[in-house]
This record gives sequence, C-alpha cells and structure tokens, in this order.
Amino acid sequence: MTTVMAPASLIDKNLDTACASVASEIARTDGKSSLLLAFNGAVLAGLASVADKALPPVTKVCGALAVLALGAAAVLLLLVVRPRLRGDDKASFPYWARLDEDEIRGCMDADTRAARIRVLSTLAVRKFTHLRRAVDLSLAALVLLTLAAAGVAL
Repeated sequence: MTTVMAPASLIDKNLDTACASVASEIARTDGKSSLLLAFNGAVLAGLASVADKALPPVTKVCGALAVLALGAAAVLLLLVVRPRLRGDDKASFPYWARLDEDEIRGCMDADTRAARIRVLSTLAVRKFTHLRRAVDLSLAALVLLTLAAAGVAL
C-alpha cells in the first residue's frame, strides 16, 4: 500500500491553521466561562437575598440544592479559567520560561507545532468538558429554582 504525502507547504499551512484554531477554541472557553461565572454569581446573590425569609420546606430544599449546583458549576468554571502552568511538554511557554536564551534557541531548531497542537488540544478538551458540566449544573439549578418558585406559589 502506497501512502501519498502532502507537500511540505500544505503540511506547514495545516499545522499553522490547526495551532490557531485550537488557541481560538481555548479563548472561546475562557470567554464563555467568564459569562457563566457572572450569571451564576448574580443568581447566587439573588438567592442570598431571600435566605433569611420564611419559606415553605419544599422551596428551601429546592433552593439549597440549586445553591449547591451553582456552587459546583462555579468551581468547574474557575477550573476552566485557571491558568495551566505545567512546563513538562516542551511546546509551551511555561517550559520555555525555565530555559536560558541558548536553550530556547536550541528548542527552536525543530518544528514543535504538532506537539503544540497536541498539548493545546488536550487543554481545550479539558476546558470544554468542565464548561459542559458547568452548563449542565447551571441548567439543573434553574430547574430547581423553578420548582422552588412553584413551592412558594402553592
């Protein structure tokens, strides 16, 4: 079986595009996480304003579960925006920060774009996974708050 290799210029273009694409995806997760953190914070602040009110037991239970869900979502969102500073991958700035100028030049004699794509892709998947779980928890909290509001109306 014969494998056809793409021309070097096409590979270079694809590697550059992939690096930019993954970096863009990481930036998207950070922006979405920031918005969701603000939303969850606002909902938690609103819930704090009714914490001392006399409410029906169903409302209190649903409200408490909603607070727990929003708290867990906030933790996941903070993990999304938390900087990753491991320097063991040799394709990122935390690794380069430990090197002197000559060692950095030595690292630049090879094409590290594929390694960078792998490292950034792993990071992006982790961030999107946390973001997805945080959204699920936020939605669950909204359902619980709807039930809590229904408990007040009864």
